[in-house]
Order: sequence, then structure tokens, then C-alpha cells
Amino acid sequence: MILGTETSNKYEIKNSLGQRIYFAVEESICFNRTFCSTLRACTLKVMDNSGREVITVNRPLRCNSCWCPCYLQELEIQAPPGTIVGYVAQKWDPFLPKFTIQNANKEDILKIVGPCATCGCFGDVDFEVKTINEKLTIGKISKYWSGFVNDVFTNADNFGIHVPADLDVTVKAAMIGACFLFDFMFFEHSLAGL
Repeated sequence: MILGTETSNKYEIKNSLGQRIYFAVEESICFNRTFCSTLRACTLKVMDNSGREVITVNRPLRCNSCWCPCYLQELEIQAPPGTIVGYVAQKWDPFLPKFTIQNANKEDILKIVGPCATCGCFGDVDFEVKTINEKLTIGKISKYWSGFVNDVFTNADNFGIHVPADLDVTVKAAMIGACFLFDFMFFEHSLAGL
């Protein structure tokens, strides 16, 4: 924090009982973390408690602006590593954060629609998971408010994914990837600015 150096992200993924079922580590180049900040290209490796990699999330360097409708954010999800099972792709919208969850053939399966303001000041931020026509909400990805001190002075965030239990496991893997993407895009801040 004193040097203003951005470090690789680390995540714990827990079940509804609070038990850790996976952990994830970011692999990225220091140059990218320092100069590309939250737009950086990286790979997130999701491992089970025995250290076996079960999901790989690849994020290329992309644009992050509501004024630029090309070269928007996209993630590739592999589960198991080496087998592409889906994508999370940002869709252009001037007012709302919008994303689609796609299968391995890049066909839309679900949509995710975020709120107009994602600052999360004094409350949770919910991204609704919807059917393709956006008429039915089937779940949500939430960034939980963890208090003023934690939100302002740390990069630690808590997220929750609420979807039907019978949802396909490849779509659940894509939802984990979407959660990582939302953390990078909307909630990570550089410690160099403190």
C-alpha cells in the first residue's frame, strides 16, 4: 500500500454455510496490474480445497466505457481447464451495465442487468440474472455492503450468487466468472490513489 503497487487478486468461494469450497488466484503481469489497472488482462484459476484446478477464467485486455460500443469486456470460462464451456460478454448500453452469459458456441443463454449506479454506498448492489427476453428474473449476483471502513480502505469485497439449484453447472461456472468481472469493473480501486 505504501508503494502503491497493485497485487494479484485472491478469492475464497464459499457455500451458503460459509464453508470454503474453492479458492481462486489471479495470474497477471505486474506491468498490466500497474498500468492497465482494472482493465488488465489476466487469468483466474479456480481450485478446489485439494489444490486441483477446476475452472479457468481468461480475461483479455478490453475497453470499459459506456461511450465506446466496441471491444467491450468479455471472459472465457473453461471447466475443466482446456474445455471452453461459456463466455460472459458485456453488451453496450448507455445507462445500465448489461451482460450476457453465453454457451461454448457464443449463443446467449441468460442476461445480467445491473443498476444504474454501482457505487454501493451504504447498501448492497444487485445484478439481476434474467431470461433472454428480460421478462423473468431467475436470480442475482450481489455485492454486499461491508461497512464504510472496509469499502473505503481495503480491496476486500463480499459477493453472493443466488440462482436456482438445478441450473446447469457450466452456467454456474460462468456466473462465478461474471462475479470476478463485476469486481474488476465496478468495485476494485487502485491503492495507488490512497
